[in-house]
Amino acid sequence: MLLRGRVWKFGNDIDTDAIIPARYLNTSDPKELAKHLMEDADNEFPGKVRSGDVLIAGKNFGCGSSREHAPIAIKAAGIQAVIAKSFARIFYRNAFNIGLPIFESDDASEKIQETDEVEIDADEGIIRNLTTNAAYRANPIPPFMQELIDAGGLIEWTKRKIKATR
Repeated sequence: MLLRGRVWKFGNDIDTDAIIPARYLNTSDPKELAKHLMEDADNEFPGKVRSGDVLIAGKNFGCGSSREHAPIAIKAAGIQAVIAKSFARIFYRNAFNIGLPIFESDDASEKIQETDEVEIDADEGIIRNLTTNAAYRANPIPPFMQELIDAGGLIEWTKRKIKATR
């Protein structure tokens, strides 16, 4: 799987309330959630982000409450991947469960800048900064997790498996 997009950069300890503020949790509509993605960190962000973009953050991305709304809002906004130094454990699993690819890379997190263009080879775990021609290593996504992403998340993956056994 090869991903390519423009970068939006955030710092350390971005919690689920910063990703999707709690005041919008009265809906589970992905399109409505996407309209408020990261607005408390940057109130103009929902209007700037475009389909195919990539988020980069520091350590502990997705910490805080375990709401699934956070990765859903990211994916619904068209963000195709998140790169961070580390992810909160529950966010990590929720991201794969809804089919959002995420990558851990200290170097990429530190050195790639906002508006840079990146290309991510999920199979090899290589993140290339096309703006600076630098390359960084990330943990490749294991084949089973890539199946989840390709299917669009755990629910769709399960439906496919059930259908295949009938």
